[in-house]
Amino acid sequence: MKIGELAHIAQCSVETIRFYEKELYWLRQREPLAISVPITPNMSERLRFIRNCRALDMSHEEIHTLLRLADQAR
Repeated sequence: MKIGELAHIAQCSVETIRFYEKELYWLRQREPLAISVPITPNMSERLRFIRNCRALDMSHEEIHTLLRLADQAR
């Protein structure tokens, strides 16, 4: 699946996905900014979670903290 298709599924822009994976949230364990992405259900859920947190005006550090906690709980 291409990154544009993930953006459509997660209802955000390609630029947003690239920003999150490059700077913030390590969405996948593949080379950043690759065109084709092995999509997992977790990836689109994670993007939606990040978008919802940003809509609540949470800082990037607060989102990082929540994601780290969620990852540790798995």
